[in-house]
Amino acid sequence: MDIALLILGFLLMLVGILGSFLPVLPGPPISWVGLLLLYLTKAVPDNWWVLAITFVLAITITILDYVIPAMGTKKFGGSKAGMWGTIVGLLVAIFVPVFGPLGIIIWPFIGALVGELLNKANKKTAMKAAFGSFLGFLTGTFMKFVLTVAYAVFYVYITIKYAGDLFTIS
Repeated sequence: MDIALLILGFLLMLVGILGSFLPVLPGPPISWVGLLLLYLTKAVPDNWWVLAITFVLAITITILDYVIPAMGTKKFGGSKAGMWGTIVGLLVAIFVPVFGPLGIIIWPFIGALVGELLNKANKKTAMKAAFGSFLGFLTGTFMKFVLTVAYAVFYVYITIKYAGDLFTIS
């Protein structure tokens, strides 16, 4: 059973890393479930502190991934309309994958642009706010990627540390 948990956990690590780029997969929580499966093996001792801290990090980064593009819009001179446009664009990207994987970049940009233009902003201000949304998206993606890779490295470290117990035949 430990080997099955180990393999499934590793697969979840890989899916989590992919999820840091794909909008339909919440990468950090998926990677966290992979860590949880590793700690559910008989060979790895329970460490609820590690699991709690990594869970809080995964949820925080996941939430920030939705908030940061709106913050980027505001930082670059966007209004509340541009921020709401960014959020609507993110939701469209998730539920209407018209542009495929690029939709997670394109839709928030379009949303911020349309929100600003509807708010009577000039084209220059609207483009600047939309660019802020794009930078916010890149920041969120980078944070998710770093966290999921860190979880994968930690997973491999723990697996190697307890390899003697994990891979013994009873």
